[in-house]
Amino acid sequence: MNKNISKLFEIAKRDERHIIGLMSGTSLDGLDIVLCKITGSGSNTSVEIEAFETMDYIEETKDKIRKIFAKDHINFPYLAMLNEWIGIHHAAMINAFIDKHKIEKTKIDAIASHGQTVMHVPKHQHGLAEFPNATLQIGDGDHIAVHTGIITLSDFRQKHLAAGGEGAPLAVYGDYLIFSKPGEDRIMLNMGGIGNFTFLPGDEDPSRVFVTDTGPGNTLMDAYMKENFGLPFDKNADLALKGNVNENLLKALKTNYFFHLSFPKTTGPEVFNLNYVYTTLNSVGLTNLSHADIMATLNRLSAETITEAIKSVIGDQHFHVFMSGGGAHNLLLVSSMQELLPNCTFALSDELGISGDAKEAVLFAVLANETLAGNPVDFGLRQGVPGVCMGKISLPD
Repeated sequence: MNKNISKLFEIAKRDERHIIGLMSGTSLDGLDIVLCKITGSGSNTSVEIEAFETMDYIEETKDKIRKIFAKDHINFPYLAMLNEWIGIHHAAMINAFIDKHKIEKTKIDAIASHGQTVMHVPKHQHGLAEFPNATLQIGDGDHIAVHTGIITLSDFRQKHLAAGGEGAPLAVYGDYLIFSKPGEDRIMLNMGGIGNFTFLPGDEDPSRVFVTDTGPGNTLMDAYMKENFGLPFDKNADLALKGNVNENLLKALKTNYFFHLSFPKTTGPEVFNLNYVYTTLNSVGLTNLSHADIMATLNRLSAETITEAIKSVIGDQHFHVFMSGGGAHNLLLVSSMQELLPNCTFALSDELGISGDAKEAVLFAVLANETLAGNPVDFGLRQGVPGVCMGKISLPD
């Protein structure tokens, strides 16, 4: 038997596995790297974070990705080369993480790599009947495996597509296994570039559980700050707090078709980008609106579309909302959501023992653990696909 296949077999039989989870989102901030000790699988899954770090992308790396990120027309040879380069680059970051935290490589059973999303096109977006839902994450798993010497699972979203889903968000699987609590209704809200939430009813019925995107989280605010001020985000919502929400602009932004689709649904910067903002400004004759007023309105747009999506599911019931992602640190955004959902309590996912900044990377480590050792959980028809084992397996030699 191939020694790597034999190793996989041994890993799958263990009750405890050490898996590195990787996540790089649409914000292009950098690579979240987390080393998890995962005990058990399925409903018996337990996760302990042993090391975590966000390794920032330098501006040159961000610029490399922006050349193709969410663009209709690109240099195709450049995409092919960048796919390999990101894999090598991520491997170097993993090796640096391992060295910095003095981790024994032989202790690591697998790497779970989400990859760098560069395009997401569900059918509701592309509208071509003969083509399925599609998504593309780059950062080849074979390159990561070879350059780290560690078995790597990658490209998780393709299996979800093949089984009939939209390839995102995948948080439902990890959220259900880690964060469900009998008798407590929970919403796991992630606010990265795009907002999404997982509905976790207290009866723990997996057929009722689902995850959906809500629309923009930070993507519009971050893009606006980058283009107009050369800043990655609106720190402490300083600019937004100086402005006033323009109700005409807000109303016009909310006419986007995505907000009227049924759940579950997915989206990305392909839809919610600066062209969407500027086109809407032109349509309502507000091209002279101040930067501060635009930022205040974009902040409110995220708050209202997130809370309206949640409220459409829970009504006026009391739910515990646990937040993660960069938006959880935007105090204006959070205070607006608390105002709009007065019957809910808000807290960071850190209170559940998992850092909100590490949570997405942890969830991919859990997905890898399920592929290695678990049995698919059936989430019924509402999620769009049954439980599936996800991730392509790359061997280091």
